[in-house]
Amino acid sequence: MKAKIIFGFIALLIMFKASAQETTATIKIKTSATCDMCKETIEKFVAFEKGVKKVIVDVDSKMATVIYNPKKTTPEKIRLAIANSGYDADDVPANKKAYDKLDDCCKKGKVCTDKK
Repeated sequence: MKAKIIFGFIALLIMFKASAQETTATIKIKTSATCDMCKETIEKFVAFEKGVKKVIVDVDSKMATVIYNPKKTTPEKIRLAIANSGYDADDVPANKKAYDKLDDCCKKGKVCTDKK
């Protein structure tokens, strides 16, 4: 009986250690975000990409910092998710249909009044 308890405890420790070893990577992607609405849209859209842990868009620098699990997604898929939300992502242009649906202030070359 003692051996079963010890074996079970060791198995549990191994499982916890294996789950704690999940790796993450961080990527910074240049976007065409111009305001807080852009920030919100990109962060919500990219959060649904499998493997993405956290998304932070800095409107002033137009940079999206994404923390993700490289076993579940790739930088290319993350850039595509940003592009599919209507914004440029590094050298990946915005999806035209999604871009056309953006508010006018979120389009390239426009001045936003809600920028904080």
